[in-house]
Amino acid sequence: MTAIQTLNLPKDPSLVPMLQVSDLNVYYGESHILRDVDLNVFPGQMVCLIGRNGVGKTTLLKTVIGLLNPRLGTVQFTGQTINSLSPDQRARMGIGYVPQGREIIPRLTVKENLLLGLEARPKTQKRVKEIPDTIFELFPVLKTMLSRMGGDLSGGQQQQLAIARALMGQPQFLLLDEPTEGIQPSIVLEIEAAVRRIIEKAGISVLLVEQHLHFVRQADRYYAMQKGGIVASGSTQELSQEVIQRFLAV
Repeated sequence: MTAIQTLNLPKDPSLVPMLQVSDLNVYYGESHILRDVDLNVFPGQMVCLIGRNGVGKTTLLKTVIGLLNPRLGTVQFTGQTINSLSPDQRARMGIGYVPQGREIIPRLTVKENLLLGLEARPKTQKRVKEIPDTIFELFPVLKTMLSRMGGDLSGGQQQQLAIARALMGQPQFLLLDEPTEGIQPSIVLEIEAAVRRIIEKAGISVLLVEQHLHFVRQADRYYAMQKGGIVASGSTQELSQEVIQRFLAV
């Protein structure tokens, strides 16, 4: 009886991956892009995906959000296999996505861009057409620009808007693709700090594609990619100069 009771005890949720990618193989036509990729992100964890351009990092993020379909392997979110789900279904499950290049809508105002993020909330949830104060606490510059067109913002401001728009959907998990690309150093530090606050205060897990070494070191763990596969991984506290030169140096 005691043994049975022990077996039925609930598992520690922190030991169950929020995202689990297993044996993932993705093709563009007949070009084999991702090769047997295994990757885990646990609740409240920030994981950074590093590697030179063209090794498959963006392809992996697009596969997780459902823009690409794997030929082999599985993507699991909170223990559920989501291979057959569309991107909007995955968004309503709690996966937020900020693509490379930001993709804010230039002819909509900052406020209109933010409110679009509400579409990612579950259909059963009441969508109050308001922007929570937490968004402006993370990105105060947006509060002063609500009536400006998205296309009139600087690159750094657009990146902050793109992250804020994703947060409007109240995700449990956030995919960030090169959030500091082409952004001035002072804004890079602001975005780094905002992402850390998102994790610490909201408990959101993050999978980040990044080349900026300072930002990489903010993560808990890293996975290094080469030729479509994972070739190294570990704690960012133990990120060696050899790995940095091999996967981050231009």
